[in-house]
Amino acid sequence: MLLVILVCNEFSFKTFRSGKKMTRVNLNTKIFFLIKIILFYFILSLKCYSDNLNTNNSLVVLGSDKAIVKIKVFSSLTCPHCANFHIKVVPEIKREYIDAGKVQLIFIDFPLDQAAFNASKILHCLDKTQQITFLDIIYQKQIQWTNASNMDDINKNLKKIVKNLGISSAKFDKCLIDEVISDKILNGRIDASRKYSIDSTPTIVINEKKLEGSVSFKNIKKKIEKLI
Repeated sequence: MLLVILVCNEFSFKTFRSGKKMTRVNLNTKIFFLIKIILFYFILSLKCYSDNLNTNNSLVVLGSDKAIVKIKVFSSLTCPHCANFHIKVVPEIKREYIDAGKVQLIFIDFPLDQAAFNASKILHCLDKTQQITFLDIIYQKQIQWTNASNMDDINKNLKKIVKNLGISSAKFDKCLIDEVISDKILNGRIDASRKYSIDSTPTIVINEKKLEGSVSFKNIKKKIEKLI
C-alpha cells in the first residue's frame, strides 16, 4: 500500500522536460495508469494472502496419502471426549490400520472456546515433527493446562508446554496474534460446520461421510472394514 501511495504522489506532480519546456502529463492518462497499478498490487496482495492460507501446516496427518480410507477428526483441544479419543482410540487405529498403510488420519481444528482456539494457533506454528508431539501432550495433560481461572494463566500453561519443544516465548506470543492463522482456523471451522453439520466434538468423517453413533474403535472399525 505504501508503494501505491508513493506512485500516486509521483504521478500527481511529475512533469516531463522537453528542451526547456515543461509539459504536464495528461491527467486522464495518469489516472488510467494509476488505476492499473493499484489493481496490480491489490491482486498481488490477494495472491500473497491466499498463498499464506494454503501453507499446509494446518493439518496433522498420520498415515500414507495412498491409503484407501481417509478419516478426518474434527476436534477441540479442550474437549474431554476428544482427549479420550486421541489417547485411547487413535493408537488402536494406528496399530491396526495406519501402520499397515490402509488408513490416513487427519486431525482438523474445531475449537469450541478461546483456550482451544489459542492452543490451535500454537499448533499451526509448529513444524510437522512437533505437531503430533504437541497434540499428544495437550490431550494427555488437558486437565492440567486448562485448570486456570483466566486466559493469561492458560497461555502461561501452554507456553510451558511448547518451551519443552524448543519454541521461544517470542514465537509463542507472535503465534497468538497471527491474523492469517486465526482466520484460517475460524474459516475452516465455519466451512466444516456447513459441509458436515458439525455440532459437537469429536466428529469423525470417513471418506467424506460423517460417522453416526459412537466414536469408539469398534464402531470405526466396522466402517473401515467395509471400505478396504
